[in-house]
Amino acid sequence: MIQVTRLDNSKLILNVEMIQSLQSAPDTVITFTNKVRMVVKESVEELSQKIIDYQKSVSHNPQLEADHCSEYRYAIN
Repeated sequence: MIQVTRLDNSKLILNVEMIQSLQSAPDTVITFTNKVRMVVKESVEELSQKIIDYQKSVSHNPQLEADHCSEYRYAIN
């Protein structure tokens, strides 16, 4: 989930999995998978970075990495 700001300054939390595309025209337009569109204040670049950061945070699993590293450590000893 990421937070965006509508043109009236209201804040919304969006499910990034439902975003189909981002467009700068010149305002930033988010198109969702259900074809609904929304104009927001954030730039395409800022939204792209928020989406990347969110995806990294949900895919990051420290326990999985620790398990993998310990398996690797034992395999080379």
